[in-house]
Amino acid sequence: MDYKALVEACKDDLVADLFGLLEIESVKGESSKDAPVGEGPKRALDYMLELGRRDGFSTLNVENIAGHIESGKGEKLFGILGHVDVVPPGKGWDTDPFNPEILGDEIVARGIQDDKGPTMAAYYAMKILHQQGAPFKYRTRLIIGTDEESDWQCTEAYFNAEEMPQAGFAPDAAFPLIHGEKGISTFNFVQKQTALDEDEPKIELKALISGERYNMVPEDAEAKLKIQQNMSEVIQSYEDFLRETKAEGSYEVDNGFLKLSIQGKSAHGSTPEAGVNAGLILIQFLKRLDLDNNAKAFAGFAVDRFVGRTDGAQLGMDYSHDEMGETSVNVGMINYTEVDGGIFGVNLRYPEGIDFDAKMDALKEDITEQGFTIEDLEYQPPHYVDKEDPLVKILTDAYRNHVDDRTEPFTIGGGTYARTLEKGVAFGAMFKDTADTMHQKNERMKVEELLKATEIYLEALHRICIKGEMDED
Repeated sequence: MDYKALVEACKDDLVADLFGLLEIESVKGESSKDAPVGEGPKRALDYMLELGRRDGFSTLNVENIAGHIESGKGEKLFGILGHVDVVPPGKGWDTDPFNPEILGDEIVARGIQDDKGPTMAAYYAMKILHQQGAPFKYRTRLIIGTDEESDWQCTEAYFNAEEMPQAGFAPDAAFPLIHGEKGISTFNFVQKQTALDEDEPKIELKALISGERYNMVPEDAEAKLKIQQNMSEVIQSYEDFLRETKAEGSYEVDNGFLKLSIQGKSAHGSTPEAGVNAGLILIQFLKRLDLDNNAKAFAGFAVDRFVGRTDGAQLGMDYSHDEMGETSVNVGMINYTEVDGGIFGVNLRYPEGIDFDAKMDALKEDITEQGFTIEDLEYQPPHYVDKEDPLVKILTDAYRNHVDDRTEPFTIGGGTYARTLEKGVAFGAMFKDTADTMHQKNERMKVEELLKATEIYLEALHRICIKGEMDED
């Protein structure tokens, strides 16, 4: 089978269908009976299922939150898990994030890398095999989720209703192949308010807000202060702080309130060190001020527990694994009001080897002295498939047949749908030299890489689902 020629023949259709998907603003929204995670994600799911019906596949919608497109017959099932929801676009784009454009050799749009482009590539690999008419030894199913960027309600609903594949992959990371993923936990540090000091503070922190998602490094932060006297001194101090830290920020005086803002750099929550957390920068300045006791405790907690390191050491969660690397901590959401106090929304990722429950129990006890509790704790344990498994070997070989790259399969701190499978790996679609623009402004993907990923997926599915090579090893 000439994989390259088959993909090249459907290039225009692939790009056109992908543009239709990219135009849908599938950010998680308000829940309703017919749209559990919002109208945008539901529209994107409906769009994919309609493509499947158009092209002669059988389809299934599961509670308007997940679904599948299926080809072939047989007892065994091979799954491809993609998602069509996206994170909010954020600010600073050079183009409309939901009006995809080809600029030079790249498609620019929110979701092109994460995960609409790779999902469409996998769909077209299935479509080409389906059109060839060869008998399938595995039923092949593209499983589509709509809540991967938040709570994974989609995969929970899907696998409560549908069977678990014997094996599969998620086209939602990087080549050659990711066979292990860190454990992922999200939780909130919630401040317990105390009575204010009798002496009225010179500076009151009315509010601070930064971040939208646990798994994104906040790129913006804003604080509102009421200053009883010497506002000019605070402004001068803030200007000195910006020069000292080389941070990008601004201020304005509005009806007697001082509003401060900081700009950082967004990044994926699995790599907080690659971003600049605007909220934590702003808090470092606030800690220098003469704040009320609650605001002072809020700022002090952040500096003690988060500032300066992302490896979890200040939380007692640091650990390193030979293959999986270190623990990472992202403070994705920061919120403070003078009425409710402070909340830090944390995304913690940890390698194999940590006794997570014991560490978390110790942390809960430790932070009580600082006036904080842990709430809304959720976690998924680490996921691992042996590098010698036939699934890993075939997929890696399929990749190497199209790319001059001998990089070995590896592990990551990110979480993909692969961890929802009993035997699943993440397989593409970023290449060795691809710029990772997931969750960032001007998200982009080279057209050449989109086509190359489709070729690789086509060979992999042909060898596993048609030729049955996984069963021969």
